[in-house]
Amino acid sequence: MQLERILQLHGFGTRKSCRAMIRHERVAIGGTPVDDPFAEIATDGLVFTVDGVDWPFSEFATVLINKPVGYECSRKPQHHPSVLELLPLPLRERGVQPIGRLDEDTTGLLLITDDGQLNHQLSSGKRKVPKVYLATVRHALDAAQIEQLLAGVLLHDEPEPIAAAAAEIVDDHRLRLTVTEGKYHQVKRMVAAVGNRVEALHRESLGGLALPADLAPGAWRWLTPADWQSLGVTR
Repeated sequence: MQLERILQLHGFGTRKSCRAMIRHERVAIGGTPVDDPFAEIATDGLVFTVDGVDWPFSEFATVLINKPVGYECSRKPQHHPSVLELLPLPLRERGVQPIGRLDEDTTGLLLITDDGQLNHQLSSGKRKVPKVYLATVRHALDAAQIEQLLAGVLLHDEPEPIAAAAAEIVDDHRLRLTVTEGKYHQVKRMVAAVGNRVEALHRESLGGLALPADLAPGAWRWLTPADWQSLGVTR
C-alpha cells in the first residue's frame, strides 16, 4: 500500500496533506525517515512513526481507554466534553465511536473503534457480552439484595425482569455486578430496584478483557493480540 494512503487511512488528513508530511520527513519506518509518498509499504505487522509517535497499521482502529469522570460517550456531547477528546486528532478523524456508552459519572474500561461490525458484536444485547461493574452504594449491602439481583428485578419500561449474570458483595458499600443486556442506566436502575442507590460506578471488564491496572484515568492504548484473544475476537 502506498505510504500516503496509509497515513490517510489513519486519519492524518487528505492525500495532499499526507504527501506534504512525508516529503518533510515527518514519517519514519523502522527508525528511518521516508520521503517518498508513493513508496509501496507492506502493511503486515507495520508500525510507522509520525513526529516521533508510533502508529501500528490497522484497517480499523480499536483502542482501549480508561474513562474518567466528566466525559460523555458521544461525538456530539450535550453537557460535558466528549471522551473522544482524550484521543489524538488522527484517531478522531477516522470517525471512531465508543462501543456502548458509559454515563458521564461512570469510569473504567471503554473500547473505541471505527469498526462497525465489532461495535455491533460487542454492544448488541442479543450477544450477551458480559460487562463487570464495581458499584459503590449508599446503603449497606445484604444477602437479600444480592438474591434479588440474581433472581431478576423489574425495571420501568421493561416487559420482563432483568437478572444479573453474577453479583457479589465486596464490602458493606461495594458491589461487583455482571450484566449482559446493556440496558439504559441498567446497573443504577437494578440497584435502585432492590432499595439501594449507586454513588459511584466503575466498569472493570468487557467480555474477557479487563481494564489494565497500569492504565491511568484518561489514558488510552491500542489493543494488543492478547486483548483480542481475551475478547474472543479474531483479528
